[in-house]
Amino acid sequence: MGNVRLRLGRELRTLIAGDNPPVRDLTKPIEGDPGLFGPDSVTWRVHSDGSMLIAGVRALLLQTMHPLAMAGVADHSDYRRHPLDRLANTSQFVAATTFGTTEQAEAAFALVTRVHQRVVGTAPDGREYSANDPHLLSWVHHAEVDSFLRTYQRYGATKLSAHEADRYVDEMAVINDSLGGEYAAHSVAELDEWMQAIRPELQAGQQARDAARWLMLAPLPLAARPAYGVIAPAA
Repeated sequence: MGNVRLRLGRELRTLIAGDNPPVRDLTKPIEGDPGLFGPDSVTWRVHSDGSMLIAGVRALLLQTMHPLAMAGVADHSDYRRHPLDRLANTSQFVAATTFGTTEQAEAAFALVTRVHQRVVGTAPDGREYSANDPHLLSWVHHAEVDSFLRTYQRYGATKLSAHEADRYVDEMAVINDSLGGEYAAHSVAELDEWMQAIRPELQAGQQARDAARWLMLAPLPLAARPAYGVIAPAA
């Protein structure tokens, strides 16, 4: 079943990417600027795996649990009318920052920061939110790293050793720092500690439940439904 999920994940990734060319042809020798990580990094190994689509869905589900982050999505995202856009945006950002040149990665960071400037408002509980809030940026970062790592360890081609898993978390800290997050874990132990510490802030409010239900039952184009129908439950 795992191989089926990964094959369908690759098919869905192709649908999400559409006509967008890959950031880098990973089948050819790397020439020039290797970017933030390079081909010998654990990050390249994890992010080039077919499990990343499952990981992306898991990350989106997990991120809904923070009321302020979820309020920003509910108020400023058109995910109900364009169901693949959030996955596509996440995939493009991960591709640019992982496999792109340093210039491409910096452009991706600048674009996210610029888009986030418009994502401000008031959550249903009356608290104000901003997508560029350093605390929320760190929440999104750690939710993604936790999801990418856990999913790879479960479905990836080869399981990471404890040392490699620590390296992955450490390598990924540059993403948080480049976006202005307040804190980045540098080991699995630090990641687990941070995720435990933020638990009191998380709740399955109405917006989160609506988004999670929608993510699991997304009204996708017919071509994407078979793949997504297998991938979403795996997340």
